[in-house]
This record gives sequence, structure tokens and C-alpha cells, in this order.
Amino acid sequence: MKVIYKIIYPNNKIYIGKDLTDSINYFGSANDELIALDFTRAERKVFSIVKEIIWESELASNKEVNKKEVEFIRMFDSNNPAVGYNRWPKYKIK
Repeated sequence: MKVIYKIIYPNNKIYIGKDLTDSINYFGSANDELIALDFTRAERKVFSIVKEIIWESELASNKEVNKKEVEFIRMFDSNNPAVGYNRWPKYKIK
């Protein structure tokens, strides 16, 4: 199963990603340093995130999944630094 997921961090910022293997233990490849800037040492001591699968397919090609990931990044505006941690595709001020 191929999936698109949304990670929700304690500050309500989000990250949209894809997983071509549907691993239960995969939580994305967002930039660690970028996320760390938003949390104090104390806030990091108890840190919970939510992973929500927002789309899944058994039949989609990897190319189709890549396209769907970009669609969701744009839909959720997660490439806007005020909203999320995606840095691609480049955010365009509206």
C-alpha cells in the first residue's frame, strides 16, 4: 500500500509526506534542524506527534504518488513556513 500522510506537531505545524511501503514506523523526512528551532529543550522532553494517512492506493505508480504528494502539500499549504515544514515545492506568497 502506498500512502500520503500528514504529520501534526505539538505546535500544530504540519508535514505532508509519502511512504511507498506503508511502514507503521516511518514518520517522514522533514528537516530535523528546522523543526528543532520551534521547540525549547523543555518542550522536547515530552513530545507527541500525530500521523494521519490522508490518501492510500494499492495501484498507483510511484510517479502518481509523487504527484499526489505535491497536490496535498499545496492543498494543506504545508510548504508555507507559517503552516508547515515542507520546503518543496517552493512556497509562493499569494
